[in-house]
Amino acid sequence: MSEAALEPQTDAPKMVARDVRVHYGTKLALKGIDLEIPAGQVTALIGPSGCGKSTFLRCLNRMNDTIVGASVTGTVTLDGEPVYGPLKGGMGGIDPVLLRMRVGIVFQKPNPFPKTIYDNVAFGPRIHTLFTDKPDLDRIVETALEKAGLWNEVKDRLHEMGTGLSGGQQQRLCIARAIAVNPEVILMDEPCSALDPIATGKIEELMDELRETYTLVIVTHSMQQAARVSQQTAFFHLGEMIEVGETAQIFTAPSHQLTQGYITGRFG
Repeated sequence: MSEAALEPQTDAPKMVARDVRVHYGTKLALKGIDLEIPAGQVTALIGPSGCGKSTFLRCLNRMNDTIVGASVTGTVTLDGEPVYGPLKGGMGGIDPVLLRMRVGIVFQKPNPFPKTIYDNVAFGPRIHTLFTDKPDLDRIVETALEKAGLWNEVKDRLHEMGTGLSGGQQQRLCIARAIAVNPEVILMDEPCSALDPIATGKIEELMDELRETYTLVIVTHSMQQAARVSQQTAFFHLGEMIEVGETAQIFTAPSHQLTQGYITGRFG
């Protein structure tokens, strides 16, 4: 567990986005997003396909840096520290490699490395030298797999290939891989869209457990999932954030007609 995760929660948001705009070449994909992400909660980003949810999510750990032609303006902070530097295009700020250790990401499709289960989880700690000896690395791997709800299923198979696991197990392995480097925030980009209902249920239960230690931000196409797992929901539409609030309020008494229309299925 990271030192930041051990600190008592305060009212200060874990991450803050202000006037975040993203261009892909000449196309404006995000139009000035303002969002505060509370610590120790699950924030769900919902909205129609192509509305900017995943684009915004990638701003939080600078994954857009890897996309040719993408530029990000505005500010994003992590515990008050600027994620991006003052120069246009995101130069400066927190080193992206260190940032992605603090703000991990789990993608839509499970993507375990073509390595053993053990080596998948140990990959980050080895890269960042987060252990002192082999027993310490073993402990890190076991702890991460336990937190991801996978240890009991794979403890006798650690040296088998991670790609041989079921889809739901692979996704939990990817979550364990993210946890192993002591993140403070975990981003999840439609983590259940490729999974069956049983595997989806396990991931959702896991999210509820993980928020006791981490701050989670999840992009989901499932409004039911957002209602089940999140405490805060933000509704995106055509590159804008239309509304944000407590999940119960967003789903029972949204303040904007567009939000109401999406939730009731009039479009989407």
